[in-house]
Amino acid sequence: MNPAQLHILKNRDHMKDLRRYLMFKYIQYLVLPSPNVIIFLLGSLASLYVMLILTFPSVSRKSTAVFIGSIAQADILVVCSLFSAISACVIRSEPSSTSFQLALRQNFQIANIHASSLLLSCVTLEAFLITFLPVETRHIRNVRCARVASKIIWAVVITECFLYQLEYVKGLNISYLGIHRQIQLLMSFFYEATVLLKLLIYPIGVLLRIFNVYLFYKMYFRDHYS
Repeated sequence: MNPAQLHILKNRDHMKDLRRYLMFKYIQYLVLPSPNVIIFLLGSLASLYVMLILTFPSVSRKSTAVFIGSIAQADILVVCSLFSAISACVIRSEPSSTSFQLALRQNFQIANIHASSLLLSCVTLEAFLITFLPVETRHIRNVRCARVASKIIWAVVITECFLYQLEYVKGLNISYLGIHRQIQLLMSFFYEATVLLKLLIYPIGVLLRIFNVYLFYKMYFRDHYS
């Protein structure tokens, strides 16, 4: 790309690109039941492009841009998942280590899906508040609150995947390490929490989809009949 083309790219209106990106992500995470590898790769390429255009001065620095940037960054986990899968195939190791690597790859994918779904729901909620409560919610629709919400989402998702990964330590014989009984009890608590979390994930995912559909329904008919 020559300097003239780069200048045009930097200064043009990128709102259409960001809208298309959000629409693709909504389909990828909230419509498709289980995105395949091709969809993940296409989404990662789109995220790479979005991360590039978000660095341009012509792009507005609003709360929505913060959420979009976090959604794009979440696709880095897809690359980590692919790298983990490749390393598990190339590097021959013990079955327990291979199982741990495969679990790590799966958890990278889970973190990507859950973080992206929650962040997309934040974008939907923000659009709903702008449509129905623009003045009343102005104080929470800012960059600072968007960054706080993004950090909370990432903390929750990382904790979730940590618990999932901890499950694969349960099957290992760690008694010879002389681990204190209190630590063993704490790990047992984590295992029970993981079982409960797995029971809640599916209904939470269903409720999240219903939440997004309902807000889109309200906004569509508000715009359609106004």
